[in-house]
Amino acid sequence: MGTRYPAPGTVAVPAQELRAALLALGGSGVPFNLAEAGDGLDLCAMRKVLEPATGSGASRRQVEWTFRISMRLVPGEREVRALHQHWAVTRAGDPPGRTVAREQGSGPFFRKHRTWTVERGPDGRRRRVEEFGLDSRDMRDPLRDAVVGAGWTWRGVGRL
Repeated sequence: MGTRYPAPGTVAVPAQELRAALLALGGSGVPFNLAEAGDGLDLCAMRKVLEPATGSGASRRQVEWTFRISMRLVPGEREVRALHQHWAVTRAGDPPGRTVAREQGSGPFFRKHRTWTVERGPDGRRRRVEEFGLDSRDMRDPLRDAVVGAGWTWRGVGRL
């Protein structure tokens, strides 16, 4: 489920320092929100993304993705247990309103989607310009790297 261990010899920081470091990460221009969680959890990171619509008229489709990582700090074992969840809702119409498909899952997820346009650059040559980009690793990787860098183990779990 995605376990990462700290480098040998890394000194583990106390749980409160790790919590503070993770919460500070949430406000540094990252594409997700990070907050204290209830229900026996410690922290929760969430990201909502609306993909650009495709098609036209009644066949127009637009997908809204929600990614969530719920984390529980286990100080006795110096590990963070992370539950990955995702939801997708596909809406149809112009404007999109009618729900035509739903998807949900838990466990490690990977979603990468990019759209490009072609335009003329300052030198007059055609070039591709990214119009929309989504990569689910943009949320997981900074959290995991902060945990492992603090000397703790990052353990992906099937349930908390």
